[in-house]
Amino acid sequence: MTELKKPEPLKGVKGMNDTFSPESARWEWLEAHMRDLLRLYGYRNVRTPMVEPTALFVRGIGEVTDIVEKEMYTFTDKLNGDELALRPEITAGLVRAVIEHNALYDGPLRLWSIGPVFRHERPQKGRYRQFYQLDVEAMGFAGPDVDAELILLTRALWRRLGLKEGVDIRLELNSLGEPAERAAHRAALVAYLEQHQEQLDADARRRLHTNPLRVLDTKNPALQEMVEAAPQLLDFLGEESLAHLQSVRAVLDGAGLAYTINPRLVRGLDYYNRTVFEWVTPHLGSQATVCGGGRYDGLIAQLGGKGAPAVGFGLGMERLLLLLEALNLVPSEDAPDAYAVVPEVAELPQIFPVLENLRAAGLSVQMHAGGGSMKSQFKRANSSGARYALIFGGDELSRGEVTVKPLREDGAAQFSRPLAEVAHWALQLRTA
Repeated sequence: MTELKKPEPLKGVKGMNDTFSPESARWEWLEAHMRDLLRLYGYRNVRTPMVEPTALFVRGIGEVTDIVEKEMYTFTDKLNGDELALRPEITAGLVRAVIEHNALYDGPLRLWSIGPVFRHERPQKGRYRQFYQLDVEAMGFAGPDVDAELILLTRALWRRLGLKEGVDIRLELNSLGEPAERAAHRAALVAYLEQHQEQLDADARRRLHTNPLRVLDTKNPALQEMVEAAPQLLDFLGEESLAHLQSVRAVLDGAGLAYTINPRLVRGLDYYNRTVFEWVTPHLGSQATVCGGGRYDGLIAQLGGKGAPAVGFGLGMERLLLLLEALNLVPSEDAPDAYAVVPEVAELPQIFPVLENLRAAGLSVQMHAGGGSMKSQFKRANSSGARYALIFGGDELSRGEVTVKPLREDGAAQFSRPLAEVAHWALQLRTA
């Protein structure tokens, strides 16, 4: 008989990662902080598809951006021929959903979403082909007050997580003005770059006439001196744009938030106007930007909706976790509160109600399953990271008790609790 050949195991797509505990617990911890904070600021969750029409991102992000030209995953739906894309960012999809469902009919919205986005890049630490973003948007608000609110919301998140502003993370701020102001600056910038065309690298030459603002964001050290001397957009802003920026600054100043005005800050997407900002860190090398956003008053009309102002930000989850891990600010373990040692499987009908009562009281309890000696079960209890072992031995159960053995306190004695009172002990433990 011919022996069947064992199939080769399949591997995941490069740059699209699996996440197990304890790392996944750190994600849950971070997401819980984000959800709680956004609720306090009055923002509500929205969930949109990961697959959208390719045209949405071409129109929304810009046809001559790196995302659309090089990084976006696109494909043709083989059933109906639609041109589709895996979303490379969340904002455009949120705007599409708001337009499609006429969600601004009853007034302005404060929205947030967390989910995966996709870009075909060379995978590296903190920069993956599937990565996750927190996206926070305020739509229908024209004033600088909401710009400032969003920036202060991000500061509140850093404080919750233990990041020190100005040390671990700092704010950079700029204004991109209005379309006419950007057009005047663009003409001056193109003229300046043409005078220095021999200094430009291939990427800068390609962008010279299609997206010259992005030349200012170059990471090429050889271009920095030339870029520093280029015309600044701030010099082309009119009264209204300057007043808007000054109002944002006044709120931040009043809140005691330090920032740097960076006239070269342009962000990577075409749809921004007026306020733009980034939070950057010195702890992640070239992956310095942790969070960035700004105002995009023209995007809703650009995507076919009734014109309305909007402002928001995106935050890279992997990059923020890397920063928190570098500073030892994340939980180190994903451990249960207690581990239930079950010497006799026959006793399970008596044990299960006790475990359910403990969990209802808020105690996380991992039950040993599959039998085994007391020694092997205690070994599992120790390796689980649990604070306590709950011993449901025959002697204990005959007395209507459970033995509680501390596992993380040197010299701490074990003690017993009546089964009927163990949930009360759990409540005391949770509130201690």
